[in-house]
Amino acid sequence: MRTRWTAIWVFAGCSLLAAQEIQKEVMRWSLIDCIQHALEHNLELRIERYNPELALFNLRAGYGAYDPVLGFSGQHDYNKAGETLLEGTFTLPGRELDVNSFRSTLSGQLPWGTVYNFTLAARDTDGIRYGLGPSTNILEFPYSDSSGSVGISVTQPLLRDFWYNPTRLRIQILKNRLKWSEQNLRARMIDLVTRVELAYYDLKAAYENVKVQQMAVQLSEQLLAENRKRVEVGALAPLDEKQAEADLAARRADLIAAHRNLAVLENNLKQLLTDNFAAWSHVRLEPSAELDAPPPILDVQDSWSKGLTQRPDFLQAQLDLEQQGFQVKINRNELYPQVDLRVGGGYAGSTPEFSGVFGDIRDRDQPNWFVGGQISYPLGNRSALNAYRASKAQYEARLLALKQLEQAIMIEIDNAVKLVQANYERVAATREAREFAEAALAAEQKKLESGKSTSFVVLRLQRDLTAARADEISALVQYRRSLALLAQAEGSTLERQGITLEIR
Repeated sequence: MRTRWTAIWVFAGCSLLAAQEIQKEVMRWSLIDCIQHALEHNLELRIERYNPELALFNLRAGYGAYDPVLGFSGQHDYNKAGETLLEGTFTLPGRELDVNSFRSTLSGQLPWGTVYNFTLAARDTDGIRYGLGPSTNILEFPYSDSSGSVGISVTQPLLRDFWYNPTRLRIQILKNRLKWSEQNLRARMIDLVTRVELAYYDLKAAYENVKVQQMAVQLSEQLLAENRKRVEVGALAPLDEKQAEADLAARRADLIAAHRNLAVLENNLKQLLTDNFAAWSHVRLEPSAELDAPPPILDVQDSWSKGLTQRPDFLQAQLDLEQQGFQVKINRNELYPQVDLRVGGGYAGSTPEFSGVFGDIRDRDQPNWFVGGQISYPLGNRSALNAYRASKAQYEARLLALKQLEQAIMIEIDNAVKLVQANYERVAATREAREFAEAALAAEQKKLESGKSTSFVVLRLQRDLTAARADEISALVQYRRSLALLAQAEGSTLERQGITLEIR
């Protein structure tokens, strides 16, 4: 809801205005309004949203290692060579060749380390041989020759690079990093929603504190007016009037400080909500929620279960451990000898005319095939062996770190649950203290009216009431803050606010 308002703050007895007239657009927003706006416009979150997208692009690029590679090459060669005739006399051209050739390949690899290569090649040669005929005439003997082939070769690793080859494991790591980035985005959202909730209730407390200080000023003004009347009729000493004046000045100073604190906390919340702070400079943001304290539903075991299944930092730690496991597999792969099976075959063709080459291949009259293998292994293999041992040690260290984080999360949640319970009980205690302070002040004011008390005692009780009201507001806000922090410790902040995160 948006309204227009004009406020003039004038303190009685002051020669200057405490604040000038201000025109602002009031926006009374609920907590969920603030959270939704922050999720859409917060700059930190908008930047973080790009990271899962970048991780997805990297994953898709990783699958590009399996893309077949198509190659094509063609070439024209000309060659002219000479022959020496009648030794030591003269030289004439011996042959002249025109060669046209092309080659086409389709190669790639499969997830199991298989490397394949399809080849199609053709060569067409037109030539002339020169010789001497009768009467030393130079004779030309033209000829032509064409050949071609089609074939496939496959290399299959049998040990190293079979179960765990680097390309396959790199894709697994990229998948792992995609999940990690998604959890990081979720962590940023939880952090943002929590900060918005804390800032929202801090701002609400600041508004309530302004009201408390305004009531304190009103009480001081009322007491000062009554004391002046009594001083005029001689029922009170002038000192009581001066005490009331001093207390009123102090209460006005407290009100100025409360307004200043309100402005700072309002800017803190605006900073979380918007990506254009200047557009909000003429907006007065006012929380519409009421400060209340609904009874908490607390179950430490359930909170632990949530924390160890939903907290982004714990899930990221598990993903880091999984990534280290992939590194162990990569290093273990290097321990095996390279044992490869190579097979292949195809068909060839050769005819005087180029047009007949592919017919020859089609007839499959000239088949060829091969089968073989190769084995290699570095003696000692110390580099791979120690890299494997180091990766295993890092895995064990991360496993212990994960256990340490698990314990820290359980302790954090246990402390958060106890804090919620304590703050809830504190709300009831501060409410009673405020009610007792109101009753004590009312009783003392009646005694003052009948001349059985002093202005000093009434002033003290007024300050006690102001402090009790402030304590009650503080207890309510601290209770609300502790609920938000408990949800953050559980990792259930988004679910608590009805927010669903979908990453596509």
